[in-house]
Amino acid sequence: MRVSAPRPPRYGWDRSPLVGWPYYGRLMIPADLSLLHAPGAPVLAPDGSFVVVARTAPDLDLDEYVGQLWRIAVDGSTPPVRLTRGHRDTDPQVSPDGRWVAFLRAEPEGRSQVHVVEATGGEPVRLTDLALGASGPQFSPDGSTLAFLARVPDEGRYVHGGTPGAEPPRLITELTYRHDGVGFTHDKRRQLFVVDVPVDPDSRTAVGSEDAGQSARQVTDGDVDLASISWLPDGRHVVAVGARHEARHQDRRSDAVVVDTAPGGDPTLRPLTDADSGSTLAVAAAVPSADGAVLWLLAQDMGPSGRDFVARQTGLFLVPLSLQDGGPVAEGKPTRLTDEEAVDLDPTTFVATADGVLVGELRRGTVVLEEIRADGAVREVLGGDVVVHGVGTSPRATTGAAGASTAVAVATVAGPVTSGDVHVVDLVTGTSRALTDWSAPLRDTGRVRRPAEVSTTASDGYPVHGWVVAPDPERFGAGPHPTILMIHGGPFAQYTVALFDEVQTLAEAGYAVVYGNPRGAAGYGSAHGSAIRHAFGTVDTDDVLALLDAALTDPALDADRVGVMGGSYGGYLTAWLTTRTDRFVAAVVERGFLDPVSFVGSSDIGWFFG
Repeated sequence: MRVSAPRPPRYGWDRSPLVGWPYYGRLMIPADLSLLHAPGAPVLAPDGSFVVVARTAPDLDLDEYVGQLWRIAVDGSTPPVRLTRGHRDTDPQVSPDGRWVAFLRAEPEGRSQVHVVEATGGEPVRLTDLALGASGPQFSPDGSTLAFLARVPDEGRYVHGGTPGAEPPRLITELTYRHDGVGFTHDKRRQLFVVDVPVDPDSRTAVGSEDAGQSARQVTDGDVDLASISWLPDGRHVVAVGARHEARHQDRRSDAVVVDTAPGGDPTLRPLTDADSGSTLAVAAAVPSADGAVLWLLAQDMGPSGRDFVARQTGLFLVPLSLQDGGPVAEGKPTRLTDEEAVDLDPTTFVATADGVLVGELRRGTVVLEEIRADGAVREVLGGDVVVHGVGTSPRATTGAAGASTAVAVATVAGPVTSGDVHVVDLVTGTSRALTDWSAPLRDTGRVRRPAEVSTTASDGYPVHGWVVAPDPERFGAGPHPTILMIHGGPFAQYTVALFDEVQTLAEAGYAVVYGNPRGAAGYGSAHGSAIRHAFGTVDTDDVLALLDAALTDPALDADRVGVMGGSYGGYLTAWLTTRTDRFVAAVVERGFLDPVSFVGSSDIGWFFG
């Protein structure tokens, strides 16, 4: 059985889900799947006293991911408490007054709908009942309204209980018409909605089962998919991300836009960055400052063509805003605050603070948490062998004794022997402590092996970095063990130090596994990532073979019994290696990128890659 992993919204195919969120497919042994507890992005209460986070895990019987929301005391005075008991409850948000938690709930094989529950617990109230579900709920500044996104099907499409084969044929006239994990997109655009939050939890007439979803109001319409929504402080306008420019089907650019949510207001998408006026940015996330004077952007620069995506690192940009009669407008062009060549940021780990932003940076197989201020000053607040994949904070959040006001944040952090735990971070001292240990049952099986770092140089002297995981010598002996070289997809992605289930599976079967980040990978700078542009199978081949050779100097690894495997781009390089050397006694090409010609126009990933 294979349980498909949820993919982060942040990346296209040039990014792998290996970055910023552990990829869960096979595990150590099948029975261990249910022990792999994966917390999502944590949300901090406005007063900093508690955290709400979704924790999910595969259910072997249902063949689905299931999970609930947990409430965790920041001071650690009480153990984590399960807040909800639905089938799959995810994406929590705490209201500005700390009373409500909005979240998404999906029934078995069902669509996610927006619910709210009191932060102290109780019976959740369902607020939506939309045909294709909802996503990304966000409280307005006064807590009276929730904005969210939902796909709106064209008339006659995706009818509940209907037969897809009976629908009329689709006429495809544009290059961007479907996406991996979504399917067709041009006939179910993602639009902005708003819905009122109930004032009294016992007053449910407007959101009862017979009326659920009727109070949700669609704000936007048209041929644009929206993403990454945030309220502006005025409580009327929402900032979102979308490709709304004329050439959106021929390039990779996207804009930050502002939408008026007021009843009777103008729902036009008004650009704060404008590809039609020459912006070359592909905006991935947009977050306003607390006072609304600044818009923070995470974006890649796609160059003059709008299609130059290879190894274009995600940077932090700042856009001053001013309020005019029609709403917020940008004052000038975005200013980049991070080094375009050296720094690559993760849009799924991004939140505004009183002085700047907290954001994850991809760095040599880790994702560290940094604070970046408006003057460009950078400070690491959570580092080491970590993969941070979610962060939350609040302008009012404090910790410590009375009078010791200290700003805090919370983060979800994976590591070599954990699939993810919630940490609280003191933003003044830069210290952190774990609030959970949800991977303890997995470690207690004795089947989790810690990776050992490997560094070497390729034949041209270029540094190569990776890891090796060997079987447990107490159960498998001292070796030498058969060895597998594993190659990641992307290629502009990175293997990380986080617990990697596929490697652990192979180690449990008695194999040593060598894996790393050859040229073409992310996390080592733009030049490293672009080294194989129009050059697949060149220096990347040198790098993976050099890494393997370095690992094989360990007598515990058997140099005469070596295999190779990889998926997507890793499948390409695996197939390529079988034509370049006979040192591998076996090879597994997983979902390989093998035919660039037929790939164009037929792949869910995108027309642009080849």
